[in-house]
Amino acid sequence: MSCPPSSTAQGLQDARTLLTEELLRGFDKPGPRYTSYPTADRFHGQFGPAQATQALTALPAAGANAPLSLYVHIPFCESICYYCACNKIITRHHERAAEYLDALEAELALVSSLLGTGRPVSQLHFGGGSPTFLSDAELERLMSALAARFQFTADSEISIEVDPRTVSTARLAHLRGLGFNRLSFGVQDFDPDVQQAVHRVQSFDAVRELMDGARALGFASINADFIYGLPKQTPQSFARTVQQIGELRPHRIALYAYAHLPERFKPQRRIHEQDLPSPSQRITMLGDAIHGLLAQGFEHIGMDHFALPADPLAVARRQGSLHRNFQGYSTQPDCDLVALGVSAIGRIGGTYYQNAKTLPTYYESLQRQELPVERGYELDADDRLRRDVIMALMCRGGLDFDAVEQQHGIRVEDYFQRELQALLPLAQSGLVTLQARRIGVTAAGWFLIRAVASVFDRHLQAATSRPRFSRMV
Repeated sequence: MSCPPSSTAQGLQDARTLLTEELLRGFDKPGPRYTSYPTADRFHGQFGPAQATQALTALPAAGANAPLSLYVHIPFCESICYYCACNKIITRHHERAAEYLDALEAELALVSSLLGTGRPVSQLHFGGGSPTFLSDAELERLMSALAARFQFTADSEISIEVDPRTVSTARLAHLRGLGFNRLSFGVQDFDPDVQQAVHRVQSFDAVRELMDGARALGFASINADFIYGLPKQTPQSFARTVQQIGELRPHRIALYAYAHLPERFKPQRRIHEQDLPSPSQRITMLGDAIHGLLAQGFEHIGMDHFALPADPLAVARRQGSLHRNFQGYSTQPDCDLVALGVSAIGRIGGTYYQNAKTLPTYYESLQRQELPVERGYELDADDRLRRDVIMALMCRGGLDFDAVEQQHGIRVEDYFQRELQALLPLAQSGLVTLQARRIGVTAAGWFLIRAVASVFDRHLQAATSRPRFSRMV
C-alpha cells in the first residue's frame, strides 16, 4: 500500500520551500474536484428514471449486506449568501418545508421499494441549502422516516451541515439526540467587512460558543468551512481568520477557493468585482493559510482539506486508506450512495444519477410515482479504469502499475502513453515522481493534486470547450 507524503514537520517545511508563488500561479486555473469520475458535467438526459430504477433494482443482488451511504438535500435558506453556488431556495416561508418532506418521503418509499427495507447504512449526510432551516420537529420526522426504511450501523457517521446563524446550543443538543454525531459549520470568514460584503454576518464569539457546546455534547467530529478569495479579503485579514481557526480547533477544516461566476450564479452579481482580491493576493492567502494551518498542528489531508492529527481522516491519510465521494474525503469504504431530494447526486454500481434541479419538476415526477432522476451516466470500462487511477492518486498519493494492471488487464505504459508524457512537466515542477513502475505524488503535488489527476481525465482532455470548474488555486 502506498502512503501519501508526510504532512507533519516535514510537510510544513516542504510547503514553505516548494509552494512558491511562481508554482501556485502556474496552476491558478480551473479544474475538476473529482468527487466523481467522470465529473458531473458529463451527465446526460438519456440516463433517466428507467435507468436509475434498473440500477437500484440490481443493487440488492450485487451485495445485500454491503452498507450504503445516504445523502439528503435540503434546499431552503432564510437569507442569501452572495458567494453561494449551491442549489438553494431563498425563503422565509418555513411552511414550504412540509410539502418538501412529503415529497422526500414519497421518494424514499420509491427507493426502498426497489432496494428493500432494512438495508444497512454506514454514512448519512444532510446537505443544502441549510438543513437547519427545518424545525426540530421536521428534522425528527425526517430521521424517523429514514430509520423506518434503513438500518443504521452501530458506527455509522451521521452528519449535518449547520448554518451557525440558525442554531443554538439547545438545537445542537436536539440534533445529538436525533443521532447526529458530526457537524459541519459554514463559517467562510470572520472579518466583519468580508461578512458584510457576502451578506453572511456571524461573530467569532457566537461560532466559538457553538463549537464549545458541540464538544460538550459529544459530537465526534466538527468541521468548519472557510473560503479565500472573497470580496474585501486581504492577505492580512485572512491571516487573522486563519489564526482564529486555530483558536477554535475544529477537528476538520475545508479551505475552499471562491469561484466568481456571476454569469452562472445570479447571487454573485451582487458582489462588486473591484472588491475581489487580485490573483496575486489570492495566491498569497492560500500559501499563508497552508503554512498557518500546518504550523498550528493541522495535517493536510488532500486538496483543500485539513484535520487534527488524531482525527480519523488524518489517521486514514497516514495509513493510505482514504476514500472520496460526493461529500469529499471520507474514511468510509467506497460504497454505493443513495441520494434523496432536489438536485441530489448519487452513485449506484457503475452509474451516477442526479435528481431534478427544480422543485416543480421534482414534485411532478413523484406525483407520477416515478424516480425524479433528470440525468446521469453509465461508466464504461475505460471510465472505471480511469476512475480507479484518479482515486488512487487523490486518496493514496500514488499509483502502483502492477495493481492497476492486475485489476483491469492492461499494460499501463501502453494504455497511458500520452498521459505519462503529459506528467513530465509536472515532474519537472516537483509535483510527482516518475519511477519505473509507479507514480508518486510529492508533498507539493498533494496540494495541487487536481492538476495531477486531470492528466488522466479523458473527457476533460477531449473537450472542445472546458466546463467551468472552480480554480485549483
